[in-house]
Amino acid sequence: MTDERAPLPPALAEIAEDFSSVSQSDRLQLLLEFSDGLPPLPERLAGEPDKLERVDECQSPVYLVVELDDEVDGAAGDRTVHLHVQAPAEAPTTRGFAGILHEGLDGLSAAEVLAVPDDAPYRFGLAEAVSPLRLRGMVGMLGRIKRQVRLKAGLL
Repeated sequence: MTDERAPLPPALAEIAEDFSSVSQSDRLQLLLEFSDGLPPLPERLAGEPDKLERVDECQSPVYLVVELDDEVDGAAGDRTVHLHVQAPAEAPTTRGFAGILHEGLDGLSAAEVLAVPDDAPYRFGLAEAVSPLRLRGMVGMLGRIKRQVRLKAGLL
């Protein structure tokens, strides 16, 4: 039987492979490592909540913003995506989801981010380890990231 799902970008596919290669309890530990690896907001965005979008699908207060490099003789889809997420340290699961998305999407082109399948959050084997409600938060983050990319690249 072959996997006919849309492929993940390489960095996100590698993360999914890392999660699928460890036990369920180790997946939670790996998720915590991604939580610890989520970079802080750049100084220019810290303390500027009006520049960030709240992710209402998350139980914890999570905010994100997507920035695109300027277009240089290319198509809008070629612009590089920079993802910034703020999630509280008291919500390590949510921070871990944000860390996965940051590591897997930051630096990709707009077209590559838009090609990420909507079911990507379910490919990390976390459905058995966390509640469906929490995974819905990660789905919400991905949806908002893609919406901001479409809007800022002029692809809406």
